[in-house]
Amino acid sequence: MFIDHVRITVKAGNGGNGCVSFRREKYVPKGGPDGGDGGRGGDVILEVNEAQHSLSDLFYTPHIKAMSGGHGQGNNCYGKAGEDKIIKVSPGTVVFDDKKNLIVDMLHQGDRFIIAKGGKGGKGNTRFKSSTNRTPRKATLGKEGEAFALFLELKLIADVGFVGYPNAGKSTLLSKISNAHPKIADYPFTTLIPNVGVRKINDKKVTFADIPGIIEGAHNGKGLGLDFLRHIDRTGMIVFIIDANQDILNQYMNLQNELKEYNPDLLKKPSIVLLNKIDILEGKKKFRSPIEGAILISALKEKGIEDFLDAVKEKLADNAG
Repeated sequence: MFIDHVRITVKAGNGGNGCVSFRREKYVPKGGPDGGDGGRGGDVILEVNEAQHSLSDLFYTPHIKAMSGGHGQGNNCYGKAGEDKIIKVSPGTVVFDDKKNLIVDMLHQGDRFIIAKGGKGGKGNTRFKSSTNRTPRKATLGKEGEAFALFLELKLIADVGFVGYPNAGKSTLLSKISNAHPKIADYPFTTLIPNVGVRKINDKKVTFADIPGIIEGAHNGKGLGLDFLRHIDRTGMIVFIIDANQDILNQYMNLQNELKEYNPDLLKKPSIVLLNKIDILEGKKKFRSPIEGAILISALKEKGIEDFLDAVKEKLADNAG
């Protein structure tokens, strides 16, 4: 199950209590204090793991606790430190507090962030021994670990993002150029979750993301709406895929408008326009694209795909420069 936003609660471990204890040794009638300190509580730590592809694990286990520290003991024995709790998250996970203030943006494999710190251990009575107080009967309690309610959102990180209406052919194209096997069928909203595929271009792994179909009003939550528009934020390049058998300019302008209404900066990204399903036009009057520079393809028949990949290669090289 693909989950890209979730609310969780995290609780770091409490510190262990300090101990009040005195030595009781044979032939030592007045043994001194020997109470040990409590151990620190475990932290709750976020860690980026590329093997994670959604937030589904957290959806099913939304309450997360780290271990508390052990209590101090006699003979100056310190309590054991509580074990940290590691939360594995996908690259591109954004973390907010319960007021939707940004806390951290988790981007790269191996990145770590302590989201809740464990409490310090209490002091044993050994700590309070002095020249004027040789038999202290005082120890302190461990501190509470931090606790928070958090909101996590996943924004897929991809080099290239496919944007288009339902049934424009995005999933078919992804299946032809990469190792992805998205669901493909002749009805709207076949793609209900983003699909990601990988292809090597110039010995570099390039990730392509098939964003579920956008319809007019998506920025207001219509269709699949904002749940998936957020995934376009992290794509390095946008590919508009348009059905050449429909009103091309209307599709293109509406798609651009939806991106603009959601986030105007998206239109500043490098982009390519593909007019798909040109195989259906074969035998009809000569076709002329109303969009300058658009590439004609048939994802189903694998026509024009090399031209498209060459354009991606060129855009990536320009972006790198």
